[in-house]
Amino acid sequence: MKIKLIYDSMCDIPEEINNKEFVEMIPLTINVDGKEYKDGVDFTKEEFYNILKDSNNLPKTSQVTYIDFKDIFEKYTKDGYDVICITGSSKASGTYQSANLAKADVDGNIYIFDSLFLSLGSGQYVIKASHLIEEGDLSASEIIKELEKMRDSVNLLFVPFTLEYLKQSGRLPNVLSFVGNMLSIKPICTMQDGKSKIVSKVRGTKQIASKLVDMILDLNNGKLEDKIVTIGYGSNEVDFNKLQEEVSKRINAKKVYITRGGSCICSHTGPEILAISSSY
Repeated sequence: MKIKLIYDSMCDIPEEINNKEFVEMIPLTINVDGKEYKDGVDFTKEEFYNILKDSNNLPKTSQVTYIDFKDIFEKYTKDGYDVICITGSSKASGTYQSANLAKADVDGNIYIFDSLFLSLGSGQYVIKASHLIEEGDLSASEIIKELEKMRDSVNLLFVPFTLEYLKQSGRLPNVLSFVGNMLSIKPICTMQDGKSKIVSKVRGTKQIASKLVDMILDLNNGKLEDKIVTIGYGSNEVDFNKLQEEVSKRINAKKVYITRGGSCICSHTGPEILAISSSY
């Protein structure tokens, strides 16, 4: 049984998963200061953080097109593959809809899965699917059923270190942004029903790592031994070291992965971000 796993660049996954031969990323387009870039193709994540810091304008993301999906679906179905395609939230981008339109025009077994998450949250589904493909016991349609069963177990928490990007994108009221910056308050965000939502706040940056670990433990009733945990960051490696230390001391998980925030999430949060996610 030949299965190809495709995911869009709204999903942030660890390199060891991305490097598997049956896994392939399809990029969104990022527009910065009038220039278009293919996410993760025309620049590395580190290069994008620098582009972001040097730009005076908020980057704009464009969904993966119908043609892009059609081309990649035809490429693999003609070679005898069943295709699993995992997308970032359909409520954040039209990418999921583009994938379904392309699927309708391509012969073969193609399964489109709406993660209803972004970044490390949607990445949890890519990780799970890759593990199931490697085990080789399930068909593509059966893997999709397993992903559906995961929905209640997927958690994502992330903290942008500046509120300016959220304010510019309209995701944070100006008054809240002003007060937050004055008091050095950082919002702790999650995703609910496919959209981002502020669930808590922390003052200053020193407590962010411990607060994220507190919250992910609470969401899992203190038990992560049978869970996959992913931790991520942007350009702020020093802050990430604190999170990694907290996770190492306090979390006993089935597996802990590390990744970095891609341009789709960091376009809206800024390059400095910490995140943690968990799932079965």
